[in-house]
Amino acid sequence: MSLLDHPDAKAFILHWGEMGTYWGVNRSVAQVHALLYLSDRPLDAESIVDMLGLARSNVSTGLKELQSYAIVRRVHVEGDRRDHFVAETDLWEMLMRISAERKRREIDPTIQLLAELTERLKADESAPKQLRERVTRMHEFISTLANWYEQVRVLPKPTLVTLMKLGSRVARFIPGSGKAS
Repeated sequence: MSLLDHPDAKAFILHWGEMGTYWGVNRSVAQVHALLYLSDRPLDAESIVDMLGLARSNVSTGLKELQSYAIVRRVHVEGDRRDHFVAETDLWEMLMRISAERKRREIDPTIQLLAELTERLKADESAPKQLRERVTRMHEFISTLANWYEQVRVLPKPTLVTLMKLGSRVARFIPGSGKAS
């Protein structure tokens, strides 16, 4: 029985593709990722094309995109000259790689632009006060989030898991939070 013969595997792959569109990822890229994530063996591009019914160009583009996020890697299978692909299956590792790449692509350029705007607006007395204040606040806010991310991402995985499981209970360790137990 093939992986895609199971209705729950199909449901997962279709849903992952749908969710990908909400996360700003092409549907076929997300479906390729889902298939590789569920697969118990490396798959070559032609097998992915056949299994998902996608165009070869979509699969090729999707594999490149997934490799750029470092959540899919190319592997060689002995006795087969074709490239095969496997997905990262450690969910924490996957989350950290995706977060790092999205930060690099989306957040870092935004911080850079906001820093430039903030500096220009400081010197521009003709700029409306709320423009200066709001751009400066946005720059401080996003920079603070990015700094927090940089500090958290280097924590050991068990520490991250513990922090996540603590949820809002972590506030009781912060003086003055009003969350004392």
